[in-house]
Amino acid sequence: MQNLLCENLAEVRRKIEQAAQKSGRRADEIKLVAVSKTHPAEVLRKAIAAGARIFGENKVQEADRKISEIGLGKVAWHLIGHLQTNKARRAVKLFDMIHTLDSVELAERLERICIEENKTNLSVLVQIDLAGETTKNGVKENDLPNLVAFLQTCKRLKFDGLMIIPPFFDDAERVRPFFKRLRELREEIIPNGELSMGMSHDFETAIEEGATLVRVGTAIFGQRQSVSLESKTD
Repeated sequence: MQNLLCENLAEVRRKIEQAAQKSGRRADEIKLVAVSKTHPAEVLRKAIAAGARIFGENKVQEADRKISEIGLGKVAWHLIGHLQTNKARRAVKLFDMIHTLDSVELAERLERICIEENKTNLSVLVQIDLAGETTKNGVKENDLPNLVAFLQTCKRLKFDGLMIIPPFFDDAERVRPFFKRLRELREEIIPNGELSMGMSHDFETAIEEGATLVRVGTAIFGQRQSVSLESKTD
């Protein structure tokens, strides 16, 4: 398992390097989020030994168990799944970054909880729904200005960029327009902000379109141990 993780991580990093070079970028501009949902803490420890430094989790409760075993501070923990409001307080305590902020209401709650918990800042990305898929979360493009305006007033939430979970296509080229549009929105709203986009099957295309955070699970860990989770995030 250790050797396989090392090989898989090396291959993903090689592809990141190639995609960065193809688009005239530096590979160190792109951060790899190892999507570890459904994989147990012992597998994550092996991934850490193999060089993984950021883990992406889909559910707060599942992440809580793993973080209690591995610890905060040793690696960065990112929430990449939909955040239910009743899990917001625990999420504030556990995560270094939340990729899936999608409403003013959730932003208000996170800001208030950060103040109550004396958390100086919490990095957040706004998840945008560009495809109108009923199975996916995200703020609609028309509602984006109100959410951005609120985030600009926040003292504790740090608005760091945008995120998308586009429709799944076997042909990654069909996803490119969604990545391109997210980059255009980033340039309009938060120049030089983060772009969280790209998964195991399309992260190279995402990098060509400007991704700064790629969320890769299957290409690192292999097939998930369970499929009874939310919509695809890796």
